[in-house]
Amino acid sequence: MSDMYRAKFEVHKEDPRSRARLGTLHLPHGDVQTPIFMPVGTQATVKAMSPFEMEELGTQILLSNTYHLYLRPGHELIKNQGGLHKFMHWDKPILTDSGGFQVFSLATLRKIKEEGVEFHSHLDGSKCFITPEYDMEIQEALGADIAMAFDECSPYPCDYDRAKAAMGRTHRWAKRCIQAHTKEDQSVFGIVQGAFYKDLRIESAKTLADMDFPGYGIGGLSVGEPKPVMYEMLEEIEGYMPREKPRYLMGVGSPDCLLEGVERGIDMFDCVLATRIARNGTCFTKYGRLVIRNQKYANDPGPLDEHCDCPTCRNYSRAYIRHLIKAGEILGARLTSTHNLYFLINMMTEIRQAIAEDRFLEYKKEFLENYNQNP
Repeated sequence: MSDMYRAKFEVHKEDPRSRARLGTLHLPHGDVQTPIFMPVGTQATVKAMSPFEMEELGTQILLSNTYHLYLRPGHELIKNQGGLHKFMHWDKPILTDSGGFQVFSLATLRKIKEEGVEFHSHLDGSKCFITPEYDMEIQEALGADIAMAFDECSPYPCDYDRAKAAMGRTHRWAKRCIQAHTKEDQSVFGIVQGAFYKDLRIESAKTLADMDFPGYGIGGLSVGEPKPVMYEMLEEIEGYMPREKPRYLMGVGSPDCLLEGVERGIDMFDCVLATRIARNGTCFTKYGRLVIRNQKYANDPGPLDEHCDCPTCRNYSRAYIRHLIKAGEILGARLTSTHNLYFLINMMTEIRQAIAEDRFLEYKKEFLENYNQNP
């Protein structure tokens, strides 16, 4: 990969009392201010939202998924349409997950070999085979700013031998991804694995650091383990991850986990949680989650969150949004999704400001004291 196009990361400030830090990630389609939450557009769209609306909410970077786009509509089609940015009409940075997690969680009848993974599509049962080299070919066709290396994600719980074998294969596949990748204006991030074993996590972090990726994902967490276990793993590996490279905690996006991750030196997060719970009528608020379906909101004229300045809270009542959700109207899901995404994006803006002003820990304490109440 040419250094001219390689993702570059600057650390501007580190919190004196924690591992929290401010940074800028320079990418071909723009700069990303970190710490950052990346909304997930799995199928080349954030569910219920348009790219224009995502930009209005302050979104800096979106995530799409290689596995899903490979199966439908196909990476060659997207390449022929001018790549993912043009296909989905988004001119800011995009990160594509390798699809490794989905191969191991969604696909049926998997056969893991050293060469790659054979699986059957969850859509139509057709047989597929993805190698690290083919995964890089797919992601190059999609054309995102950041492509994730193809990895093996071990489940939770997982015995030591299986976790070690998956980690070793992840390292070997990471080398093959580096060797196969040719797109100069796209950076490949490695993924730290090792399940919930400290020695394996440290070994993985050190091994991948030696490969000199421009950034590092932390995979295999938030897969069902207790949150304190995830936090412990982050603490164990923090000192072994290159300070000058961005750290991306994959699949994590609840407000409490964002705060705990930032405190432990994480720069990037993504998760489908915000939009998934929104479609079911659950909303983030300053004082915790609000389930708008509840009867007590049937005649409530107030906004979802009186402290929120999102388009939904500025214009619509709880009573109206509850009516839409109960009636199954698409607008209900759009309004709750808009609110939840704004809540997390704005929260990360506040976190960056708190770090800049040396008051991150105070911000975290106050936020959680409020959030752990019931709205």
